[in-house]
Amino acid sequence: MRGVQPSTRMLPPQNNKYSRMRMWSLQSLLITLCVALSCVTRAAGLIRVYGYEGREVDVPCPYGGGYESYVKYLCKNDCADKDVVVKTDRAEKSKYSIRDNRTSRVFTATVSQLSRADAGKYWCVVEKNGKDIYTEVKLEVEQDTCCDQSIKVEDHEEATVSFDCPYESGDQNNQKYFCRGNLRSTCLQQALFTSTSQQSGRFRLQDDTRVKAFKATIINLTQADSGQYLCGVHRDTGLDVFTAVDLQVKEWCCVKSQELSGTVGGQVTMRCPYPPQHSNYRKYLCKGDHRKRCRDMISQSRFTTQDHLSSGFFSVTIKALKTSDAGTYLCVSDPLWRPANYTKIQLSVDSHMPGSTMIPPNTVEETAGSQSTLGIPGTPPKDAKNTHLVVFIVPAVLLVLMLAVLVFICKFKCHKVQEAGVVDSGNKTKAVRAEKVIDVDDIYANQDVVCKTQGTSYDHYDDAGDESVYQNTADDVYCNQFPMKAKR
Repeated sequence: MRGVQPSTRMLPPQNNKYSRMRMWSLQSLLITLCVALSCVTRAAGLIRVYGYEGREVDVPCPYGGGYESYVKYLCKNDCADKDVVVKTDRAEKSKYSIRDNRTSRVFTATVSQLSRADAGKYWCVVEKNGKDIYTEVKLEVEQDTCCDQSIKVEDHEEATVSFDCPYESGDQNNQKYFCRGNLRSTCLQQALFTSTSQQSGRFRLQDDTRVKAFKATIINLTQADSGQYLCGVHRDTGLDVFTAVDLQVKEWCCVKSQELSGTVGGQVTMRCPYPPQHSNYRKYLCKGDHRKRCRDMISQSRFTTQDHLSSGFFSVTIKALKTSDAGTYLCVSDPLWRPANYTKIQLSVDSHMPGSTMIPPNTVEETAGSQSTLGIPGTPPKDAKNTHLVVFIVPAVLLVLMLAVLVFICKFKCHKVQEAGVVDSGNKTKAVRAEKVIDVDDIYANQDVVCKTQGTSYDHYDDAGDESVYQNTADDVYCNQFPMKAKR
């Protein structure tokens, strides 16, 4: 008996073909999606990197085991071919370099000569066939110099100064350090001292966690200590935190300086102001540029001191100056030499021209270089020969001028007197003229006219005054226009 064969349902040829096409399309889509999803594999986490302008920064890129021999690279932004900045199988660029430590399974990309434009998103990439492994990196670039604001500190030589450097609560256990300069990138490497080595020579650090601040101290200050400093707090993540300090160390002894000059044999007076708290202290003048090399000069007989309490200064006069007196002097108003507003005076002595230079207590300003020059009785002043010439020449010239003026005045007055004599003498003058006319060889032919005119002259003079006299006199001169030779 023949069994019944189960029937097999066959799809129509057209339906089978259609089904196979649909299955192929679905398979292609799944494959494409799978490839698309698997070609970018990101490692967990985000790498944050910080750097300073002008410096360089290392970007550490860890990877898993088994990828030691794979190609690694660093890229920016979308990580297209043009965004790859450095790769282990390519030649390095001047700005970028890369090295792979297969033992620790970390490759490191270095970016040098940082600028603000270098900040942004990067990728650490392990290259695989169709399945590269990506780790995101964020690079931040900050200004290297610090800071916009700073703490101003001022003190004198040989003093001790301290700076308070605050920090946040989260930084309590972090390393603290103190460096000179204003560059953040090198501060820790060049630190003068740190919280792990709290003292180094003249520098020491003391951390007070109760007030969340550490104190940086410099002892026995010198002027060379002047400058900028940074208090730094190190952070494992992110940039270190800094506080800027600007220190100015003044010369120990002197806030005011003066220059003074004198001449051999003369004298000078120095003015030395002092603060009110020194009123009751002994004041004196010492020679030297530093208190450790300064000699008290008041014991010498040529040096005299006078204290002007009400005016807040004392004066020192040096008599009979010598060339050896030249040098640097310090006005001392505190025997203990505590830092204060002392005055330094630089004295120069001229050995050629005797004279004196003084700084009068009531007229000299406290500014540097103030001085005045006065003569001393019995001592020839500078340019004495020229002075003597002036003394003799000027009076002589004045005398000559006075004589010339007197002669001119006398001549002028004599001329006036002569004219007045002509007017006042009247008839007598006319008679004398008539006699002279007769005595000379050349006489006027018409003597009657002359006589008549003379008679008229008397009449006009007596009747009409000065005006008639001058009129008639003119007639006497011009009345005869034709002279004739007298007959003898």
